[in-house]
Amino acid sequence: MSAKNQVFEKLLAAKARKGAGFLLLIDPDKYDASGLEQVVKNATAFGADGFLIGGSLLFSNRFDAYVQQIKSATDLPVILFPGHSVQISPSADAILFLSLLSGRNPEFLIGHHVTAAPSIKAFGLESMPTAYLLVESGRKTAVEFMSNTEPIPRHKPELAAVHALAAEYLGMKMIYLEAGSGADESVPEEMVELVCQTVSLPVIVGGGIRSAQAVRSKVDAGASFVVVGNAFETRNDANYLKTMIDAAHPNLPKAI
Repeated sequence: MSAKNQVFEKLLAAKARKGAGFLLLIDPDKYDASGLEQVVKNATAFGADGFLIGGSLLFSNRFDAYVQQIKSATDLPVILFPGHSVQISPSADAILFLSLLSGRNPEFLIGHHVTAAPSIKAFGLESMPTAYLLVESGRKTAVEFMSNTEPIPRHKPELAAVHALAAEYLGMKMIYLEAGSGADESVPEEMVELVCQTVSLPVIVGGGIRSAQAVRSKVDAGASFVVVGNAFETRNDANYLKTMIDAAHPNLPKAI
């Protein structure tokens, strides 16, 4: 395993062994410091494959402290999921270098990347170039508003597929299909399936996923990784968390 791609290769190995992977998204504004450590420890014990940290907004001025707290509670990869170039921490293991290819706002295609690149290099963070495709979800989400972009219509899976194909030809490592935090509806399975059939890259699916059945349906459609975050922010239920993680791992005996 090369040091340069250590986190990426670790995620791929988990996907190969388990059938798919589960990533817990933590928005620092949605968790208080006192309960954060237990959530991270539970997710680690239940077999999660890593943590994403970030959000469309960031009210907290303790971003790096949150990353350090999460790192202290787990040996799983801690990956930045930045909504802005200021959401970068030297304490993380890696960063999803997101380009919002579904939109046409140059700031989210390349602008913030130029601002962030020197810090990523200085901190020695592993960068994972990822095509971020925002999908219509039934309501206007924070990422849609903050990025000033239009989502891909949910009834047009072919649009998502050709955007993903362009990302592969651009040399990106992953595709992220995102319905948005708190979305009314998750990314349609037919869109996930068509994107997975069109590209050879790992496909991440997140937003609006609230049940183990929904997790499994994304995996069955071909998703390499499922991301859940908002569903746990107001529901302190360890069994619920475990059930969701199990559903993402079809190759493991305890998966449903």
